[in-house]
Parts: sequence; C-alpha cells; structure tokens
Amino acid sequence: MAAKIYIVYYSMYGHVEKLAEEIKKGASSVEGVEAKLWQVPETLSEDILGKMSAPPKTDVPIIEASDLAEADGILFGFPTRFGMMSAQFKAFMDSTGGLWRTQQLAGKPAGIFYSTGSQGGGQETTPLTAITQLVHHGMIFVPIGYTFGAGMFEMEKVKGGSPYGAGTFAGDGSRQPTELELEQAFHQGKYFAGIAKKFKGSA
Repeated sequence: MAAKIYIVYYSMYGHVEKLAEEIKKGASSVEGVEAKLWQVPETLSEDILGKMSAPPKTDVPIIEASDLAEADGILFGFPTRFGMMSAQFKAFMDSTGGLWRTQQLAGKPAGIFYSTGSQGGGQETTPLTAITQLVHHGMIFVPIGYTFGAGMFEMEKVKGGSPYGAGTFAGDGSRQPTELELEQAFHQGKYFAGIAKKFKGSA
C-alpha cells in the first residue's frame, strides 16, 4: 500500500500554496507514495479578507484535525506572523487536542515549509518555533538539512528556505517564488517522501 503524504497549509496570497504544489510534485515523484494537498480552515471573515485584498481560495479541500491520523507523513506550510506561524495555522493546530490525547500522530514524520515578508522576517524562527507543535504530538521532525546541495549556498540571488525546510519571500506580496525556491520545494517533497516511505515500510 502506498505511503500517504499529506501537505497541509495555509496561504493568504498564494505564496505558500505555490510551494505546496511543488512539494506535492516532488513527493509524487517517489514510487509508492501518494501525496495530497489540504488547506486549513480560514479564521477571517470574507469582509476582512476583502479589505486585505486576499484572492479567493482555491478548491483544495479543507482539512479537519481527524484527517491527520490517516497520513503516514505530514508536511505543514504557513506564512509567518512576527516570526511564528500564522494565527490561522495555529488555530488549526490548537484543534488537534483530541489527536494529542490519544497520541495518534506520535511517531509520524513531519516537515515544515513557510513564507516570510522579508529576509529578516523569520526564515529560521518560524520553523524553529513551529517545532514545538510537532514535539507535543511526538512527531519526528524531518529537516532538509543541506541535502539540496549547492542551492543552499546561493549568495547572488535572494532565496528563501533554510536547513529547516523550503521557504520563499513574499515582499509586499508582488514577489512570487523563484525557480530556485520552487526547486528547493520540489526537493523537500521528494526527500521527505522517501523518508516517510521508509518509516511506513519498517512499521
């Protein structure tokens, strides 16, 4: 049976979603892996989102906390808010208390990807502070480390991401993930899927 990889994210302006789509491609490139995209519920009203000029959400299905238990591995993606995961994603994680009480996520591999507004806006603090959520669930954090090779040492171009996971810079919202950032996201999906597949095979 194929290893199920869930890519669960929140994206207001589409930057994190673009990374998620590329991560799915990377994960799906691994034989014996089935990858699926999920969005977490929105907590803001349509009126507020309109005032923030947020585009309509795509048709990616909305996840419920109980769905997480079906996955063999989970990649979590979110934008940063003051160096931490966005409130929408935190609200979703807060809804996983039932899974925590029964430890249904314990032992499952997990990864993180993210978007920040600026170079000093949390490319490392965002995933670092998010790890606390994984720890309380007993999940096994899988960073990409420096497995992306030369792309990790790019100095001539602005590039998001870190050893913690793939990332991008949104700037004022007009900047979109670059080819290099998307390549890193694809790599994370493929790398993570390979590890999650091994975990499932040894279970």
